[in-house]
Amino acid sequence: MRSGRPRIFAERDRPSYDIITQAASGFMSLTGFPGHPPTRGGGSLGDYVQGLFGAIAVLGALVARDRTGRGQAIDVSSQDAMFSLLDQWPSLFAASGRLPRQVGNRHLAAVPYDAYQARDGWLVIAVASNKLFRQLCAAIGRPELGDDPRFRGVVSRLEHGDEINAIVSAWVGEHSVEEVLEILGPDGAGVPCAPVYTVDQLVDHPQLVARGMIERVPHPKLGEMLVPGVVIKMSETPGAIRTLGPELGQHTDDVLTELLGLSGDEIARLRAEQVI
Repeated sequence: MRSGRPRIFAERDRPSYDIITQAASGFMSLTGFPGHPPTRGGGSLGDYVQGLFGAIAVLGALVARDRTGRGQAIDVSSQDAMFSLLDQWPSLFAASGRLPRQVGNRHLAAVPYDAYQARDGWLVIAVASNKLFRQLCAAIGRPELGDDPRFRGVVSRLEHGDEINAIVSAWVGEHSVEEVLEILGPDGAGVPCAPVYTVDQLVDHPQLVARGMIERVPHPKLGEMLVPGVVIKMSETPGAIRTLGPELGQHTDDVLTELLGLSGDEIARLRAEQVI
């Protein structure tokens, strides 16, 4: 007698793209605004997250090989990788039967925590403690809100989240992005906030440039290409972006001659037979 569960082994044969992974992992069920369809996270998260876990797995296997002298097979599923990003929701559901709600940019346990439109652009503000909420209230000229019974404590603020967001939205809307950052930022109230940068603002951003994250590498056909730099900064063995990815078949002859020891005639024969 067959149960309603899909056969586990059948999943490995299903073709996938990023959106398939985000849906199959449950990630899309967390994402989106109330009353709207599930939303894919921007960027190919499913592809990249699986790759990151794969790289971590390789490093772990190398350490194990050094200790044991044995290699091992590595298995990283894109569904597994994205499922691990569901925060505590699998545990919460198993314990209480509670499912997450779509809340857009908001947070299910913090208010205000959202994107707000200033006169000249968008920014985000994140307040996840009573102290930060009082600092925000003082900074926007409404210190009395910090002692208002409606907003005293996380639970109360969640119950009156729409009211709080309306107050914060109105205040932000009267200012420019730069003004809000100056008032709320590290030199002001110390409330977590940031502009919603666009790509054109990031490719020459001073912080990313200083961190070596903006690299320009020559390409034989396209000229200079801008690519992200090395994310991990290591003091003794720093990495570097020296070249772009190879063209299709660019290193075929090198691999066949230097690693496999094939002669020029053998390579020519393989090419004539369309093996390579």
